[in-house]
Amino acid sequence: MKRLTLFGLAGLLAAAWASPTLAADLPRPAYKAPVYIAPAVFSWTGFYLGLNGGYAWGHSDWNNPVAGNISFNTKKYLLGGTLGYNWQTGNFVLGLEGDVDASWVDGSTTGGAAGAPCGAPGCTTKNSWLGTGRGRVGYAFDRFLPYITGGAAFGNIKGTAANGGSVDKTNIGWTAGAGVEWAFFNNWSAKVEYLYVDLGKVTCDAATCGGGADSEITYKTNMVRLGVNYRF
Repeated sequence: MKRLTLFGLAGLLAAAWASPTLAADLPRPAYKAPVYIAPAVFSWTGFYLGLNGGYAWGHSDWNNPVAGNISFNTKKYLLGGTLGYNWQTGNFVLGLEGDVDASWVDGSTTGGAAGAPCGAPGCTTKNSWLGTGRGRVGYAFDRFLPYITGGAAFGNIKGTAANGGSVDKTNIGWTAGAGVEWAFFNNWSAKVEYLYVDLGKVTCDAATCGGGADSEITYKTNMVRLGVNYRF
């Protein structure tokens, strides 16, 4: 009986000693790392519509070879709509953009020699609408897009002389500037931009504006605008 007990204990000890070794020899369960899914790369490519608004400040000159030259400041607000298209290749974004704004920008002077176009009570230059057609070149940092832009500008120049005579013509000029756009949702973006605009000059003849000779009226302005675009 004692021998059987001793043999049993010896067997248990041998089994206990061998079990770690056997466990080490058993195959371990396979572990698979989770599949990596790269985040979607944001693309600026596509058409967009938007609204824009801002503030403009600049100056207007009335040049008259007889009465001389008078220059004065113009300022006020603009509000309008935007249509454009972007094409992205790598980090570069190329685009075309057009906009048309209602404008309340104007300025006037009360100085000037008697009988001159800008004599008392003065003359006024006003811009009541303004549009641009521009190219854009930007470099995308994912959802941030700094860009430069330039192209044609078109709008009206209305000049009213001291005698009440006036001229109101549509001119084509040029514009250039820069901005930055941020896509805060997949289809929505916001931008801030600066543009310089030169609409050239219009002529008001002596019979209309006085002064003994034709007057040339120029309009140049700076604009800072905020905008919101919806991308298709």
